Amino acid sequence: MKTLLLTLLAAAPAAAQSDSALVQRLDSIAGYWVQRDIAVGIVAAVVKGNDTLLLRSYGKADVEWDVPMPLDAMFEIGSVTKQFTAVALLQLRDQGKLSLDDDITRWLPDFDTRGHTVTLRHLLDHTSGIADFTETREFGSLSTNIRFPRDSAYALLQRQSPQFEPGAAQIYNNSGFWLLGLVIERASGMTYEDYIEEHLFAPLGMTRSMYCHSEENIPRRAHGYFVSRDRLIRRAWTVAHTWPFAAGSLCSTAGDMVTWLRALHGGRVLTSASYADFITPSRLNDGTPLRYSMGLQVGPDPSGLRYIGHGGRGPGFWVETGWYPEAQMAVVVMINNVGPLDPQEVSTYLADEVLGWTPPPPQRFTGDPAPLVGRYAGPGRGENMNVEVVQTPEGLGFSMNGSPPRVIPWIEGLTFGRGLPRLIFRRANGDSGPVTELRYSMPGAHLVLRRQ
Repeated sequence: MKTLLLTLLAAAPAAAQSDSALVQRLDSIAGYWVQRDIAVGIVAAVVKGNDTLLLRSYGKADVEWDVPMPLDAMFEIGSVTKQFTAVALLQLRDQGKLSLDDDITRWLPDFDTRGHTVTLRHLLDHTSGIADFTETREFGSLSTNIRFPRDSAYALLQRQSPQFEPGAAQIYNNSGFWLLGLVIERASGMTYEDYIEEHLFAPLGMTRSMYCHSEENIPRRAHGYFVSRDRLIRRAWTVAHTWPFAAGSLCSTAGDMVTWLRALHGGRVLTSASYADFITPSRLNDGTPLRYSMGLQVGPDPSGLRYIGHGGRGPGFWVETGWYPEAQMAVVVMINNVGPLDPQEVSTYLADEVLGWTPPPPQRFTGDPAPLVGRYAGPGRGENMNVEVVQTPEGLGFSMNGSPPRVIPWIEGLTFGRGLPRLIFRRANGDSGPVTELRYSMPGAHLVLRRQ
């Protein structure tokens, strides 16, 4: 799939393109996936400064009724919701109604922290150690129940044991942002839905954005699907939006999300001080910098370009919304199916085409691999992460949870990576001593795996 698209892109160098040719090329990239039956429907937007380079829809909003995808189709945006939740917290902080260093028990006195100090900041950057209740066995049977009450979700969340000491690691979880929704309601005196719609959507004129209500009939709402690798299409089940709540229950359009990104990063939503907090990557207790701030990936995209954004996925929907600060460019890709195509892949191709990017040649590790070989394990999302490091004729191979070993290019020092994941070996005494840890780093995850 990637080879075919690269062939398409090779037809004319980006540097030689006119503006019209660039627009055509972006259109070809975005439409490629529907033409190949890899995606059911897509709405894609690229806006650089005041220039709209792409705003097009492709494919179907409804397969059964053969309904073309409208340009203002409404999608469930999943975890893109988290940045709206974070912005609401920061606004309330600026109003003096809360502090990001508040212990969660200030707002939820009955929440059992198991003796830990868990702050709102820990919840915002996924370093709280609280387990993700959406990964539990019980959750699967409840998530489609439209009558699943919020207090039942809260009770389910309360039953989960912490995975690690707050600030010691980072594991992406929905539980923290779910709890932050309750904090917003108590601090503002409004429902989460009303706060977001009155303080964020309405002032920006985002008239096609709302809290998702799966039981309502919404004009031009896209239907969600699953697409298998052999191109089999199945209708996705309907989510009961009592449970994603502040972690993933907002709906929007590509046009509204461009409006949001330009306003948010253009100084029209937060104070300058709060915006600086919002986009500053967090750190672990040991000082390790993360690639995540408050509901946002902050750092290089898969191609290495500086990027601030987040993806969102739920049954039948997968979206990516991002901002390239140096170019003042918003890129939004919305797909109404979950399957072999990640919208961040499409988003990255679009950004590369506009901004230009030459991939660095892969490097092979030149040090002694023997001290790195071994097995490493530790808490992961929903289950433990196990990594086996082995020597292969092609270089150092990494086996994740029993998968066949893959050679991952060397970056520098004891850091390896391809795309977004980074694997970083740590020695017991800084630059000396035996290798005792392997850190698995992603935007939204920094797993601490101990040598076994």
